[in-house]
Amino acid sequence: MRLIATLLASLLAGCAALSAEATPPAPAPAAAPAFAYKPSGMVAAANPLAVEAGLRVLRDGGTAVDAAVAVQAVLGLVEPQSSGLGGGSFMVFYDARTGKVTAYDGRETAPQAATPQLFMGPDGKPLNFVTAVLSGRSTGVPGAVGMLAQAQKAHGKATWNTLFKDAERLADDGFTVSPRLAGMINSPRVPQNVAPDVIAYFTKPDGQRYQAGDTLKNPAYAATLRDLASKGPSALYEGPLAQKIVDRLHQGDLASSMTLADLKAYRPRSADALCRPWKVYTVCVPNPSSSGVSVLQALMMLEHTDIAKRGPTDPVAWTQLAEAERVMYADRDRYVGDPSFVKVPIEGLLDPAYVAQRAKLIGEAAGPAPRFGLPKGAPAVGPDKTQEPAGTTHMVIVDPMGNVVSMTTTVESVFGSGRMVGGFFLNNQLTDFNFDPHDGAPGANAVAGGKRPRSSMVPIIVLDKDGKFLAAVGSPGGSAILSYNLKAMIGVFDWGLTMQQAISLPNLVARGDSFSADVEKFGPEMTAALQARGVAIRTGQNETSGLHGVIVRPGGVLEGGADPRREGVAKGL
Repeated sequence: MRLIATLLASLLAGCAALSAEATPPAPAPAAAPAFAYKPSGMVAAANPLAVEAGLRVLRDGGTAVDAAVAVQAVLGLVEPQSSGLGGGSFMVFYDARTGKVTAYDGRETAPQAATPQLFMGPDGKPLNFVTAVLSGRSTGVPGAVGMLAQAQKAHGKATWNTLFKDAERLADDGFTVSPRLAGMINSPRVPQNVAPDVIAYFTKPDGQRYQAGDTLKNPAYAATLRDLASKGPSALYEGPLAQKIVDRLHQGDLASSMTLADLKAYRPRSADALCRPWKVYTVCVPNPSSSGVSVLQALMMLEHTDIAKRGPTDPVAWTQLAEAERVMYADRDRYVGDPSFVKVPIEGLLDPAYVAQRAKLIGEAAGPAPRFGLPKGAPAVGPDKTQEPAGTTHMVIVDPMGNVVSMTTTVESVFGSGRMVGGFFLNNQLTDFNFDPHDGAPGANAVAGGKRPRSSMVPIIVLDKDGKFLAAVGSPGGSAILSYNLKAMIGVFDWGLTMQQAISLPNLVARGDSFSADVEKFGPEMTAALQARGVAIRTGQNETSGLHGVIVRPGGVLEGGADPRREGVAKGL
């Protein structure tokens, strides 16, 4: 155990000593965190250029939602493998004046003409996944722009057309290609790299692909931003740009059925966030089709264990975390879908008696892969075989007024469908549906016209015992998002770590019979200790995490964290 402690302590070199227990309501670290600022505002996002754009908006008197528009506009340019104007998003927003947490749903929708056979081939079998991704059929009606416009109208102070200045300038003048973007551009493992639009955009005049340090310009994106700034979201959903989207999706084999009417009819959703008590806090997440209900369920199940008395150097703690994840995914995969089309048993999944029953499956050693449970109100739905590839990002923004945005945003796979219009990539979000409609009763995540596919995106906001903002966190990672967020929450609130320490912890994703992890970060001793408990971890088969978070420490100090696995930063005013 001393060896294990040494290895994990070295991972967190430069941080405070690891604490065994959290001290409600907000565990205070023993040493100064890596990112700490007075309460004048903070932005944590996946690229420093996007962070600077958000901070500029805050300095000019804008709100957290205003800044989110600017951050998204820049991310869509400098991190196009993850998100953009052609994708979708979920946001939870804390209003400092009212204390209310609102959930915004900018998830893409299937065209009205889509059927359960959308991804079935002529042979009656599901299409090859990569074939489906690169087809016109993979794209849903983009939702991020509509969602941001709705939220900005309700909670913004800045003029809409001022929020795109940074992104427009970077697109016109060029930006420096980052190492991570260059890696995606040149990776033989990215299937989109054979797509004509990807090749055209990322190939220099000399015929070579862009490399890290090169300057990349995107005048088409700058023109789109100018149109969006002057006309508002209608620039995307109606008119010439909408026609270009439809035309591009109708090209090639396996064409989309999307129409101009589908784009014009898109409406983001907003509602009270899904909030539940946890310890002495309140945790708020988006409503389905987000998987927020599943993260809440896992947190509640772990309250029935002694994980908080252990810590990140204890293999039993990691085993408990893995077992909670397996139960969480078993229920999520069975029941979560678009509530406009399928009954999601939220109350049943979060019922204390049901949670306690499911928590009995969490032991100090791994058991058989758990089956889905039968919560009260569970509908009769079939099995699920949804696949979720990489390509997502997360931001947290706190403005000087105390308003907070926690937002996860995506184009789904790397460079989405590989199809580009107006300087941005179109999503392949519909491949988040279950491909096969023939497995008995329709699954909760079966394809239907106008339906939103299930999402693993779970931006989180945590309130303290008085209902005030305490923390926000979230991550990309495909289906592993749930595990990454859960790890960070346990690290901060159960193990008393700084936000940066919790984010930097090794990742462990347990689903069914699979245990995927940052094996090199755990080290050989911890790996062996987990193996002895039936948790046979192997090198991660998931998209890497990109956690970003902010927490309020005693005295009102804002402490942020950014995932070292990516290129993000947390920076304050």
